[in-house]
Amino acid sequence: MRPRCHGPDVAATARRRRSPVPGVLQGHSMLPRHVQRLGRDWITHWNGSQLLTLNSPVSSCMRWAGHSPPWASFPLPISADFSANWRFPPVFGPWRQFQNYNWHLDNYTQSCCFHLPNPSMKSEGEEPLTKKRRLSGQDDTSSPEQETNLSNQKGVSCLSVAQNEEKHSSKKGTIKRHWEYFCQQSKTMKIAKNKGSDQSNTGSDATFDFTVMSYNILSQNLLEDNSHLYKHCRQRLLFWTYRFPNILQEIKELDADVLCLQEVQEDHYRTEIKSSLESLGYHCEYKMRTGRKPDGCAICFKTSKFSLISSNPVEFFRRDIPLLDRDNVGLVLLLQPRFHCKASAAICIANTHLLYNPRRGDIKLTQLAMLLAEIASVAPQKHGSFCPVIICGDFNSVPGSPLYRFIKEGKLNYEGLAIGKVSGQEQFPRGQRILSIPIWPKKLGISQNCVYEIKQQQKEENAGEKLEAAKPDNPQEIVIASEKLSSKLRHHFKLSSVYSHYFPETGIPEVTTCHSRSAVTVDYIFYSAANDDTAAQPGAEDSFCGGLKLLGRLALLTEKDLWTVNGLPNENNSSDHLPLLAEFRLIER
Repeated sequence: MRPRCHGPDVAATARRRRSPVPGVLQGHSMLPRHVQRLGRDWITHWNGSQLLTLNSPVSSCMRWAGHSPPWASFPLPISADFSANWRFPPVFGPWRQFQNYNWHLDNYTQSCCFHLPNPSMKSEGEEPLTKKRRLSGQDDTSSPEQETNLSNQKGVSCLSVAQNEEKHSSKKGTIKRHWEYFCQQSKTMKIAKNKGSDQSNTGSDATFDFTVMSYNILSQNLLEDNSHLYKHCRQRLLFWTYRFPNILQEIKELDADVLCLQEVQEDHYRTEIKSSLESLGYHCEYKMRTGRKPDGCAICFKTSKFSLISSNPVEFFRRDIPLLDRDNVGLVLLLQPRFHCKASAAICIANTHLLYNPRRGDIKLTQLAMLLAEIASVAPQKHGSFCPVIICGDFNSVPGSPLYRFIKEGKLNYEGLAIGKVSGQEQFPRGQRILSIPIWPKKLGISQNCVYEIKQQQKEENAGEKLEAAKPDNPQEIVIASEKLSSKLRHHFKLSSVYSHYFPETGIPEVTTCHSRSAVTVDYIFYSAANDDTAAQPGAEDSFCGGLKLLGRLALLTEKDLWTVNGLPNENNSSDHLPLLAEFRLIER
């Protein structure tokens, strides 16, 4: 748009006006008109307090907070320390395209970057105000789930320094995550572990402590296929050659005894990941997805802490069942702890990555039922009880959703439930079709109690006489009773979540994944809690042969925290997910 002139004197004054800042573009006849206006329009809205002198150092992570025209929101500071050979993008299109363009500072050090913020960004530590949360459960309103979790956190003894003081480490571009302890003894043992002591020498034979990590490491193929989720990232940070050393370094530093990894790309696993983890003392088990997506799930454990009893892959794709046409997988391991008094002690570790599609809650619930059925076949011990169970993974479901509640509560009545509301991923779900009753066909071979039908039939045969005696005389009543029972899912595990999903002091949601589209919790570590586990949620009854006591966990972050380092992935965190880490103690009955 041509500038409005109010008279010849004003026009003459405008022509004589010069830019007071060196390096800002002025009117050159060889440049397009909108490019010529870059310096003039910016100068109009730039406060004098924001001027950067030529000799001042340039921050390695700079955001300009001034107002701006819709297609250009920044000045380009020219420092005496370096020459920035920057260039305009070939097309000055809409603001969103201009914002996401990667500016090249060829002669600047690689550890430094410019962030071109949204025009409404107010300060360095603040996320763009135009970014909308599209996932339910992530707003500021309280929910019953939130209130329960807040009450559960009153007994947590967090022995670290205050969260706000420990967020930022001395290394630029990183956020420090502190360790939350649930007992003083856990802190003492953690310090001893950091000093290099071995539990086999110093620990009591009656206890067995170990750590478990769940981490979606972001498959390179999926990253490239969904590049729109990573527009906020500098291009070089997205290369696998840059990302893998960061991921491996994270694994080394956190030093978990068991790793549950998702989105492990098969060729990278074969050529780099497996050998690297084996050199750190891990034994690796891997299950690749069954379709064209070349990634899968891996469970890796330290051979100094566990020995493998059995490895059981789970394929969710069934060629003869139209509902199960997706290629997600799971993996269930039965591990035997070393340095333990009872040779029969075992721990069941499960790992999965459920379907993403928010509108296919029917597939998600069926995949979960298949995983639970496999766990139920692997984990049984004597006297009808189960060994302790830990279930890790990316469940593509938010806290408080029907799928989440089913895992924790062990039951779900899905009658009248829309398939788009199962996972709670969308605030306004588009999948309005009601879940069918039953959700999956009988030929899948899994009952509504999430066990394989063969074992279910054996239980029914044993109780056959009682069922016959309880039959109603009216056949119509039988049909109605059958319909009501078939809409109720159950499983036999009493599970608690390691994380509470909300910070107890503020009620702000925790975040496990953060990219250009959303920031939300979808990753979890569920475990079978022992009776004396103070961190267990109410209702986590002990139906196991012993159980697990949660000793501590690596604290999660808020969405605002993550945007202070430009979200995920970033210069130091090379996945779009955060690793989850928990420490457990095996308790025997």
